[in-house]
Amino acid sequence: MKILMVCLGNICRSPLAHGILQHLANQENLGWQVHSAGTGDWHVGNPPDRRSVLAARSLGYDISAQRARHFNKAFFDEYDHILVMDRNNLRDVLDLAKTEEHRQKVRLFLPDGEVTDPYYDNDLFVPVSLEVEQRCKEILKELRG
Repeated sequence: MKILMVCLGNICRSPLAHGILQHLANQENLGWQVHSAGTGDWHVGNPPDRRSVLAARSLGYDISAQRARHFNKAFFDEYDHILVMDRNNLRDVLDLAKTEEHRQKVRLFLPDGEVTDPYYDNDLFVPVSLEVEQRCKEILKELRG
């Protein structure tokens, strides 16, 4: 299974979800591939925000080797699930979908809401990482079947 996590810049929220879900899937030897991308291209090639790296590390996950990528249409054919962090990302990704099959792969990471973007508030990184970790555990159970 291939899963893509998407946020705006691919340096805060989606790297957390990418790293945490990949770690959890690896622990269970599921053979899943988890990646991330951003709807914006400002940070392409850059590592995750240091505050996300630190928040992940505090929970036992290492996301420091990741590098930001820009979302592109080819990802619809490459991934089984595309999970986006907020409604703006959802709209931007769905705008690129050309088929119903592609649209069916896309949904919000949180079924009932959005993951807050912590970029402008240092105090949000730990709570966001905890929320992402909890949701990754739920996603693992849901998709494992």
